[in-house]
Amino acid sequence: MTEETLSLSVSGMTCAACAASVERVLSKLDFVENASVNLPMEKVNILFSREITEFDSDTCVKQIEGAGFGAKELASPLSVREENEKSVKKQLNRVITAFSLSIPVFFLTMVIEDFGTIGSLNLRLTLAMIPSLVIYSYSGAEFHRRAWKSILRGTANMDVLVHLGTSVAMIWSCAVTLSPLISPSSVFFENSSHVFFDGASFIISFVLLGNYLESNAKLKATDAVHGLMRLQPKQASIIQEDGTILLMPVSDIPRGSVLRVLAGDTIPLDGVVEKGSALLDESMMTGESYPVMKTYGDTVVAGTIVMDSTLVIRTNSLVQETMLAKVITLVDEAQNGKAPIQRLVDRISAIFVPVVVLLAILASVFWLIFAEELATKSSMSSAEISVMVLVSSLVIACPCALGLATPTALVVGTGQGAKFGLLIKGIEALEKSHSTTVVVLDKTGTITEGSPVVKGVNVLNGDREEILSISSGLEFESTHPIASAIHHECDKSDYSRLKIDDIETQPGLGLSGKLGSHQVRIGNVDLMRSSGIDISDKLDEKLATRAENGITIVLVAKDDVILGWIEIFDKIRDTSKSSIDELRKNGIDVVMLTGDRIEVAKSVASSVGIENIIAGVKPDQKAEYIRDLQQNGTVAMIGDGINDAAALAIADVGIAMGSGSEIALESADIVLVRNDLSDAVAALDLGRSTMKKIRENLVWAFMYNVLGIPLAMGVLFPSTGVLLPPAFAAAAMSMSSVSVLGNSLRLKRWKPGV
Repeated sequence: MTEETLSLSVSGMTCAACAASVERVLSKLDFVENASVNLPMEKVNILFSREITEFDSDTCVKQIEGAGFGAKELASPLSVREENEKSVKKQLNRVITAFSLSIPVFFLTMVIEDFGTIGSLNLRLTLAMIPSLVIYSYSGAEFHRRAWKSILRGTANMDVLVHLGTSVAMIWSCAVTLSPLISPSSVFFENSSHVFFDGASFIISFVLLGNYLESNAKLKATDAVHGLMRLQPKQASIIQEDGTILLMPVSDIPRGSVLRVLAGDTIPLDGVVEKGSALLDESMMTGESYPVMKTYGDTVVAGTIVMDSTLVIRTNSLVQETMLAKVITLVDEAQNGKAPIQRLVDRISAIFVPVVVLLAILASVFWLIFAEELATKSSMSSAEISVMVLVSSLVIACPCALGLATPTALVVGTGQGAKFGLLIKGIEALEKSHSTTVVVLDKTGTITEGSPVVKGVNVLNGDREEILSISSGLEFESTHPIASAIHHECDKSDYSRLKIDDIETQPGLGLSGKLGSHQVRIGNVDLMRSSGIDISDKLDEKLATRAENGITIVLVAKDDVILGWIEIFDKIRDTSKSSIDELRKNGIDVVMLTGDRIEVAKSVASSVGIENIIAGVKPDQKAEYIRDLQQNGTVAMIGDGINDAAALAIADVGIAMGSGSEIALESADIVLVRNDLSDAVAALDLGRSTMKKIRENLVWAFMYNVLGIPLAMGVLFPSTGVLLPPAFAAAAMSMSSVSVLGNSLRLKRWKPGV
């Protein structure tokens, strides 16, 4: 069966229970394998068990709409952002309207004692009732509508709690106010003077305020990814063959086009500089604060800004293939995921609301029966106390803070990572990274720069030209950095590359092939010995001595004779030692895992402060070593080559250098755009910082409910006379959600090394 995914924009979700409802109704469809809602991003990702059809898509939309929410095909993120910004402005207007009417209601019910009568009705209460009804029926209309849809489908969410709480308060208050006109009810209400118009009005006002603040905070939480999206220009200037300039939409520009980019403009597509030189601002892509000089032959990426001169570039990508497009896709996918810790919260939220409704009713009945015995000093009747407990308990128990605790922190964390060139593919990786106890480092391209150069050619038989010509011919199709170094040295020496036939790769050893009737080989000592070529003790000792200086030795043989060897040197990255020191300072064990000789590995390791070395490892063995290390803790693997792909996939957290092979980038959980080992340290720190915020949010959300619900139910009322008013309950509920969002937004201050 083929698996297809569909993403839909969902409106009307206000809490974790809403998200759970959307997931539940979609999961009931036979062809839906899984549904995952992202509450801050207001969308759902649906995994199908078969190839998607238009009918399936329409069915999913109808299913969501039937559950009381809006659903439509996902528009472009920037257009959704613009709609959300307009929606936030409308929310603010509703908040202002609700509070403007609530304030006079508060004075009429809580401050002014007597306003006289109008007929048989109390004028003060009647004047309070009119704006309260406007707030209840107009400002709270969305809550009531969504609540009834939720009730009819057999579920409960925040809207149900708000609807029940405000409805009970309004029905009671209107009954008390109109009791003189309702003779059968006047006997029951004649001793009741306490109304909850202010409570119902402020509940709706505070919930609207909370929703507004949440929506505004969600916009800020997604600033990073939307900022990246705005980097992509819509048009670019193409230089045609006759030299004329044609303005064309970026989406229509073919690969290999020549573009002119003026100072101040943004590079529209990835490419190579053909003419000119200029400083480029790459801060939005890599977090690098200083401009980078680009000249002929240098690569440039979409989204970077030309600062001081005109560049002519030749594109090597389509719009959907650029590094910028990949960054946006990775961030979007990461933010759409769901961490294991969030799944636990979802399960709690799914049963939380029904349980709270039941407890609120039981508490209300309890006070109706026992209020006269337990609250002898209260001025309210048992019925009034019962109503206040019911309303406050329903309102304060909304699980909004619980539902927002995890996803908002993850959205901000992944967005902030992207801002500094840390591309986090999966939320699980971010969650695991905080508990990393062992970091495994590849040597070439990770600890070292990955741009090795030939330091010398040592001739035993034949000559230098023969050694380099055979080597370059054998390495012709290889993408390994050592192959690039050999090619460069061969070209620099003006030697011709020999054509080698029947080239075979022997993983972890080297290459062999046919040069006419001769068998030629290039590789390490093990390759030569396994091929039956004798390595004398004297030669082995000489090679070991060179390797102890950090030189990689590549032997070249023709038939059964060693022609000589090539010495390769790869400079250690400037940030490697400080990054490894930082990892060890954080209590993380650092291990070097390399296929190079133990002498080379020891030389590099001693330079950067690594004590644990695993050398001479073949590519297919790296994954096994990772598994062994996982027996003692959470393992992060950092590498860049094809031979690292399996290890990156097996590791709990795979981190790949951005300049690495395509397969390594696909296997990794985190990609470092800048190819800097210090960014790996930053990625692990970002994981710790994000998980810290999630824990703080969850502790706050749980503690709020643990303390707030009993207080609203009147646990302290008999001993202190304190009973939480509905308006205060609504304010506390709204502020709990806002505080969780505010705490998550503090992650926007995070910077690498800070």
